[in-house]
Amino acid sequence: MSAFQKETVLSVKHWTESLFSFTATRDPGFRFQNGQFAMIGLEVEGKPLMRAYSMASANHEEALEFFSIKVPDGPLTSRLQKIREGDIILVGRKATGTLVTGNLLPGKRLLLLSTGTGLAPFASLIKDPDVYENFEAIVLAHGCRQVSELAYGEHLVENLLSHEFFGPLIKDKLVYYPTVTREPFRNRGRITDLIEQGQLFADIGQPPLDRDTDRIMLCGSPAMLEELHAMFTARGFAEGNHSQPGHFVIEKAFVER
Repeated sequence: MSAFQKETVLSVKHWTESLFSFTATRDPGFRFQNGQFAMIGLEVEGKPLMRAYSMASANHEEALEFFSIKVPDGPLTSRLQKIREGDIILVGRKATGTLVTGNLLPGKRLLLLSTGTGLAPFASLIKDPDVYENFEAIVLAHGCRQVSELAYGEHLVENLLSHEFFGPLIKDKLVYYPTVTREPFRNRGRITDLIEQGQLFADIGQPPLDRDTDRIMLCGSPAMLEELHAMFTARGFAEGNHSQPGHFVIEKAFVER
């Protein structure tokens, strides 16, 4: 059996010159946990060209969704950004990844900290009813350079809040915190600094970081992951994995490509 399933592109949306999302059909046999990723790609010169992509769709949705950066000379993204409705993509049959709630110890507040397209796994997680059952509050922080790069996340949260089912479920639990570093905006600065200084929590009117109650997921740039890993470790937070749940988890499978 082939390691990849052929799926048909259903829609493509270009959010900025460097960011786009797309949906595709989903094989009925493809199973995943919210927050996981799969290998996806294209057939190039008769061979599969694959990279790891988080599912931005939830596991209860019929179609798959992905959120991607465009890299002009990237082996895959230089081609993937040109896909259109009706095109064929390849999707790996196996999903994996560390950003699943089972890798975290029980807690009260879930912090989802992302930069750029690192938002994708959290787009999946905030559509998961179980997340709202397991945590009293969910804070989705998304850091970008420019305001325009927040468009996908803003659209995502707006749709969820207005959703007939999810709206009432999440309106008192989900806090969306977008921040930018290179333009004027209501929230300014790097997520790392905003947490270190306590500004993020002051802005949303919630208590400061607390190891006893906070559980954290990280997905974004290597620099952001490295800095936050050091910060949380210094504060006594333990990193979790599939064999040992912890206070925080990191997805290390991605690089900009």
